[in-house]
Amino acid sequence: MVSVVFSAAVGGIEAQIINVEADVSDGLPVFNMVGYLSSEVKEAKDRVRTSIKNSGISLKPKHITVNLSPANLRKTGTGFDLPVAVSILAAYELIPQDILDGSVVVGELSLEGRIKRISGILPIVLAARDKGFKRVIVPRENVLEGAVVSDIEIVGISSLGELMSLIMNGEELPVTDPVKVVLDDEKIYAEDFSEVSGQLLARRAVEIAVSGMHNIILSGPPGAGKTMLAKRIPTIMPMLSFDESVELSRIYSIAGLLDEDRYILTRRPFCAPHHTATIPSLIGGGAKATPGAVSLSHNGVLFLDELPEFGRETIESLRQPLEDRKVNISRMNASYTYPAGFMLVASMNPCPCGFYPDRTKCTCSPMSIERYKHRISRPILDRIDIFVNVEKTDFKDICDGGSGEGSCSIRKRIETVRQLQLKRYATEKIRFNSQLTGGMVDKYCVLNEKCRKIMEKAYDALQLSARGYHRILKVARTIADMGGFESIMEEHLREAIGYRGFM
Repeated sequence: MVSVVFSAAVGGIEAQIINVEADVSDGLPVFNMVGYLSSEVKEAKDRVRTSIKNSGISLKPKHITVNLSPANLRKTGTGFDLPVAVSILAAYELIPQDILDGSVVVGELSLEGRIKRISGILPIVLAARDKGFKRVIVPRENVLEGAVVSDIEIVGISSLGELMSLIMNGEELPVTDPVKVVLDDEKIYAEDFSEVSGQLLARRAVEIAVSGMHNIILSGPPGAGKTMLAKRIPTIMPMLSFDESVELSRIYSIAGLLDEDRYILTRRPFCAPHHTATIPSLIGGGAKATPGAVSLSHNGVLFLDELPEFGRETIESLRQPLEDRKVNISRMNASYTYPAGFMLVASMNPCPCGFYPDRTKCTCSPMSIERYKHRISRPILDRIDIFVNVEKTDFKDICDGGSGEGSCSIRKRIETVRQLQLKRYATEKIRFNSQLTGGMVDKYCVLNEKCRKIMEKAYDALQLSARGYHRILKVARTIADMGGFESIMEEHLREAIGYRGFM
């Protein structure tokens, strides 16, 4: 008899439905699996055979053939263990086929028959719902992650024996109630901008950057507060929407970073990889083409502390994600696309010792200072919107203990600016000023004659590229929005130009 069980394979951030077909016939007692399988899927036959036996199920020796189709798609991961076992039991007529119709089954089996958690449940459940399936049978440990998705039944099972007992006794499969997602509240953050002493210019630059999702570099001596500022950026970013939360959680699900206590992300991510990070860990890739830090920081902040200390090739790999807001990873068998809509925040010292231009402390030669700055190439600098110096904090500001404006009030202002942008770009496929394309810049960043002359002088004085020119206009657009102006005025443009002084 031939049976069919539906399962799913994850590729990139999407999942594709897989047919797991099993045929049981007379002949030599052999267990074959076919269908373009990876090594861990091929090993499933040993796990399945042993788990069925240890679940107290006795099968007659037969010739068993299991096919995973479509055959042109490579199957990876251990999530096919349970559907293979269920398909074989259905072929032996121990499970009615009609129970399996309309269901997607995923899960890894232990040798004793327990069903273990797997990665990628969220995209699997979303794919099953979109394809019109009624339910998804998942490991008990993954049930909350799956129950985030509405309009589909999520059944959590802890063992193969439990599943067989429910079916053979004619009991209803236990459907988990949908999970109500409570998104993050700004009050739960441990850090707050009120703790930052002084740094009025840096605080202003950070607020502009967050308002328009602009990339920013903080430069200054050691201990000035660059990292402190960066770590507090998520506390002033608008709260995640439900759609953003699901999109982000899908990436973390594929990366295997969700668990029973953290089954969905409710706050914007802050990823800070060490400067020894490799290209695959930053961009994504490896044998299984897993998402990297640029994708894990999607809808949030990617913080690169001490930017010049990163490998040059590692920094250069950011070119495409910064421009396209996505990452394309090509492998021999397939190509994967991960979103990378992050806000880049980087910090650096002005020189190797960190004290330039204070020559009473700086011991670096002019050549070493230039060599240090040139570790970051012009194409990367061209993709940065705002450069700001974080000066050494005054003694009086330190003694005041950080009496500045708190994160809550800053966030409210930023949310107002973000809503203005969402309304303006309602007919466009963008949400922030930083996403404006060349044609959109001409449409939404119109300069009057006086501003055009200012921009012309800045273009020559700063030796700007076309990209640099557009980025100044995008920042000026954000500054105008923060002031409630319909058009970009002279003061907005001059402030935006001032943030390119580093170059």
